[in-house]
Amino acid sequence: MRFYSFIIPVYNRPDELQELLECLARQTLQHFEVVVVEDGSKVKADHVVATFAERLDIKYFFKENGGQGFARNHGFERASGDYFILLDSDALVEPDYLAIVDQKLNAAYVDLYGGPDTDHPSFTPIQKAISYSMTSLFTTGGIRGKKNNMGGTFHPRSFNMGLSRQVWEKTGGFLTSRMGEDILFSIAAIRLGFKSALIPEAFIYHKRRTKFLPFFRQLKFFGRARINIARFYPDELKLVHAFPLLFTLAVCSIPVWFFVFKPFFYLGAGFLVLYILVLFGDALVKTKQLNVAFLAVAAAFVQLFGYGTGFLQEGWKRIWEKKSHRETGAAIEYPS
Repeated sequence: MRFYSFIIPVYNRPDELQELLECLARQTLQHFEVVVVEDGSKVKADHVVATFAERLDIKYFFKENGGQGFARNHGFERASGDYFILLDSDALVEPDYLAIVDQKLNAAYVDLYGGPDTDHPSFTPIQKAISYSMTSLFTTGGIRGKKNNMGGTFHPRSFNMGLSRQVWEKTGGFLTSRMGEDILFSIAAIRLGFKSALIPEAFIYHKRRTKFLPFFRQLKFFGRARINIARFYPDELKLVHAFPLLFTLAVCSIPVWFFVFKPFFYLGAGFLVLYILVLFGDALVKTKQLNVAFLAVAAAFVQLFGYGTGFLQEGWKRIWEKKSHRETGAAIEYPS
């Protein structure tokens, strides 16, 4: 029987880690271990791990802060499993998560898989709104959870990713520790001949930021990361990735057209109002909560503006730097 290793990097999030470990302790399929890698946290989680010593086959390691990519590499090197499963510490999973993964791999084996994320009923309205924004096709967030999408081949993301030991051995793990490190890893694995697949049923409940300002900072970081991916794989930069920037520039230019050419102002304002109504209507249908639908509109704008700003910032930097430049993945704290 295939033996699994859950690898969880954690940085200053002992309370969230405890909730995730509770979920893993209730898995219906128990043929696994848990490897927790503390990435130089100031608020450590060793005491949380200790409380699960009798309920889980669990290991705890502390390392100097180097970022989530290298923390996962640290876990790979110390894991015993035939198959690794990466989860972020702010995830929650249903009791049958691992059983579903195992069943799907037995039916149609792949060396690399990813699962989608969604919101949990217990999440705050802002978390639900942000979750909608991050999974909606109307913000381009929805392409992350589709087998075939405008962004090209499906690239599993490390918040919910599985890979065989062979993938790790051949890729050498994460090349960088930040700035799109999980997509770079997926691309490298796929180009080595490993097949990727989406397992829609293997979803997680992904906790989001609880305020819009940290969410903006996170998405700005994601926008920068997309440009960084192009440093390694220029052909992976698609037109769809520029949509948030184009949207940001278009929205910001609408007031200018009032003084330059009013027909364009009215046309742009009309499209913007239509977009807001579509967002609100879709969010209301999906969440069935009026307050969440209103917040979802705000979250969508924060997401697109944040991503677009980061995309522009890093893209401008990329234009003027040497084309041989590569990210080194230097030690960095997690985006706040």
